[in-house]
Amino acid sequence: MEDTEFEKLYGAWAPRTPADAATLFVGYSGTWWIAGGWALEAFTGVSRHHEDLDPSVLRGEFSLLRRHLAGRLDIWSASSGALKPMLPNDRPDAHADEVLLEGSGQVWTRPDAAQRWEYDILLSPGTSVEWAYKRDEEIRMPMAEALWEQDGIRYLQPEIQLLYKAKGQRSKDEADFVATLPFLDERRRGWIRTALQRTLPAHSWLQHL
Repeated sequence: MEDTEFEKLYGAWAPRTPADAATLFVGYSGTWWIAGGWALEAFTGVSRHHEDLDPSVLRGEFSLLRRHLAGRLDIWSASSGALKPMLPNDRPDAHADEVLLEGSGQVWTRPDAAQRWEYDILLSPGTSVEWAYKRDEEIRMPMAEALWEQDGIRYLQPEIQLLYKAKGQRSKDEADFVATLPFLDERRRGWIRTALQRTLPAHSWLQHL
């Protein structure tokens, strides 16, 4: 869907940065981090245009997110083009699986219907002590190792982010791989090589790892 068509159907998005997300999550009692292209840019220092921001929280801590955003941002469950509002008083302590749309792996947020969408927040499996890959939860890493911090902002490790990007192989994903590869040491290369051999054994990136 083209950007203009998307905005016509759903409304516009406000531009947001990792620093904006860090402000949003001040005082949040759960685990959060930045994923996506911003995480790779922070690691490599190689800048590019970003169409969106990917703040992430644990799916099992969704009730903490709802309480944290209450009174500031409305939360909408998003799944395959469908949207469902999370009303503040509708089972606020329920697990995400009980209240979100089927297949919903993210929520959209905005102050109200008259304003732009602000954050598309990804809901990740795992726990506060262990990260898990949403497409194969057998692939895991201690959360303390899966995240790193810069200027008070936590980011997903680059090798993990590239694993997420590997399936799509969009032009920006290919560009991110090329830009990030020189910065990966053998340990990081070995991790993503093993993960790709398990999940996408014919992937073209393997020959470069």
